[in-house]
Amino acid sequence: MKTRNLLVAALVLAALSGAVWWAQKHPPKTDSGAAATSNSSKVVDVANAQIQSIDLAKKDGTNVTLAQNNGKWVITQPSQLQADQDAVSSLVSSLNPLTADSVVEDKAADVAKYGLTSPSLMVTVHEKNGKSDQIAFGDDVPAGSLVYARLNSGPKVYAVSSSTKTSFDKSANDLRDKRLLTFDSAAVTRIELISSKGDIEFGKNNQNEWQIVKPQPYRADSFQVEELLRKLTEAKMDLSGTPEDAKKITAASAAGELAATVKVTDAASTQTLEIRKNKDDYYAKSSVVPGVYKISSDLGKGVDKSLEDFRNKKLFDFGFSDPTKIEFQQGSAGKAFARSGTDWRLNGKTMDPGSVQALIDKLRDVAATKFVASGFTTPELNFTVTSNDGKRVEKVSFAKTADGYIARRENEPSLYQLDASAVNGILEAVNAIKPAAPAKK
Repeated sequence: MKTRNLLVAALVLAALSGAVWWAQKHPPKTDSGAAATSNSSKVVDVANAQIQSIDLAKKDGTNVTLAQNNGKWVITQPSQLQADQDAVSSLVSSLNPLTADSVVEDKAADVAKYGLTSPSLMVTVHEKNGKSDQIAFGDDVPAGSLVYARLNSGPKVYAVSSSTKTSFDKSANDLRDKRLLTFDSAAVTRIELISSKGDIEFGKNNQNEWQIVKPQPYRADSFQVEELLRKLTEAKMDLSGTPEDAKKITAASAAGELAATVKVTDAASTQTLEIRKNKDDYYAKSSVVPGVYKISSDLGKGVDKSLEDFRNKKLFDFGFSDPTKIEFQQGSAGKAFARSGTDWRLNGKTMDPGSVQALIDKLRDVAATKFVASGFTTPELNFTVTSNDGKRVEKVSFAKTADGYIARRENEPSLYQLDASAVNGILEAVNAIKPAAPAKK
């Protein structure tokens, strides 16, 4: 009896094992597998480089035409306009490829029921090889975020994502370049700022650093100049208003006062932005695009600065390029710290790196409270800092005054007034430098 039961159990186990093996070798087709197949339905696939132009035609009669010109997108209809390259690239990427969520009908007898005889949007893509494709978008699918579509007036009807249609459903204002100034920010060589506070001109030196060249040569605060350039780069037109709004803006600008005129020069041209102020609002007129536009107070205040706002108040320019040599002279006494590899040495002795770094930090941060025209007498302190692999040598002299110090950089006319505490902190850092601790044995 036991032998028979064992035999039956063995047969059942063998049958179950066979069933498991068969199931593993022949998995059932799931809904997700079917969805993956339908999701791969490709309507059209056109790469950016193949496209000559794109026509966007809406049911209300609004048409926009985009064309490639020397590798750049431009708007040719409804009028000739520069295009926002990022916005058009995003639109074009929807064609590479344009896929359908599913095929609704392979051979639809009546496409009118899908809204495809009078489409809400027609997208026509003209390729450089002469080929054209036309995608028609019809009604929304009753359930889900889908819309009906077909290609080249064919009988096949697709259901595509509503977001795909949205990517093409753009106006000229959506796709145009909204920058008030279209200069190449990486190639700017000159900026001129003309306001009631003076005429200031910035230029690049041989190290590609910003300098003040007008009213006379001064070191510029590169951060402040770059901030001005950033604000000019980001200045954009607000195209959301009505024609009546535009008239009001033009009138408000004309009734205001001229705040500043900015001229920006890159490798191609010089562009001008005229900024006016009326009460607390700012308006701009560009030499690049027609019209007057309201701009942010951030840009308006950004151009309302004096020469001193743009001058570099720091005494040393080495920044985060750590020095290789620091020479200090006080009266007849002096010290010269030189870097060798990662070590700092004084008279052949290795110094504690932390204490030397503390001096470097003090020298890097020391800055004037203001500029003065006179008061520099016999220098009491001299620092010479060598950096940038020996290519930059900066010598700064400090003369003591009744309430602090006045400093001057070698071969420069500017005089920098400093608080006594700033210079005393540097002297304390010099005196705190000590020999490195002996290596542990």
